[in-house]
Amino acid sequence: MHEKQIYFVEERRTFMIREIADIAVVVSDSKKALQWYTEVLGLESRSTEGHWITVAPRGSKTVLHLCESDELEKGNTGIALATDDLNKTYEELKGKGVKFSHPPKDDGWGIYAQFEDPDGNVIWLNPE
Repeated sequence: MHEKQIYFVEERRTFMIREIADIAVVVSDSKKALQWYTEVLGLESRSTEGHWITVAPRGSKTVLHLCESDELEKGNTGIALATDDLNKTYEELKGKGVKFSHPPKDDGWGIYAQFEDPDGNVIWLNPE
């Protein structure tokens, strides 16, 4: 009697997308935005060539593209920045004149704060 053997072949998938490279933030003046994002938020400038002006936290692969446009779409960008100490970072940024639409709070699903850049783009601040 011959025993029937069944072999399972693991399906291998190749994922072409492996990380987020950049996120565009629409701003009215890219040079002023660059100054604000570097001096106030402490991000580093990665590129300042023509329209391609980018910033990022030191060591981050993902950059924010400060995309200059005449028509601004204000509101929640969905961009979240991680911090080691939410309350300390909140106080530091508030001291630099950053406008917070939501100070640090716990909504039950998580603790966060939200602030606006000079063009009204809402950015989340989350503890890591």
